[in-house]
Amino acid sequence: MKSEMKMKQMMTMGRNMMGMPSMAPAGMPMGTMDMMMIPRCMFKMEKMKDGMKIMCMASDEMGAAMMQNLCTMLNGGMVSFQMMMNGMTMMTCNMMMGMCKMEMTKDGMCMMCTSGDMMCAKMIQDCCMCMMTMMESGCTCCMMMNNAPVCCGSSK
Repeated sequence: MKSEMKMKQMMTMGRNMMGMPSMAPAGMPMGTMDMMMIPRCMFKMEKMKDGMKIMCMASDEMGAAMMQNLCTMLNGGMVSFQMMMNGMTMMTCNMMMGMCKMEMTKDGMCMMCTSGDMMCAKMIQDCCMCMMTMMESGCTCCMMMNNAPVCCGSSK
């Protein structure tokens, strides 16, 4: 029962193309996909003067530890966010226009994406507003680091 409850806190995502079926090599059954378990979390995003702040909070210790380990291993690479509805990608925001720094928290992590350039900071803030609106409208957000999913969830 406890393991069943923990599994409900995780999501299965394809490593390649986020939820799209993988191209199977000749001789391999089409049903085989490259999948991994990633933590389900709750996102809080807010605009800051020079960028945005993202908080990812897992509802259980195992999910928080997994998210923190993935963030630690993939730190320093490109951070992106995919907004999805019904398994289809609606929008992708690459945070290449700023510097993303992470801090681990008790129940997950906090990331600040900032830029000293005012135009880049405005782009980051606009991405923040767009992602918050899409989550309020029912989209799921998946945070990626180096194109590997780190956590998925919504704002509720």
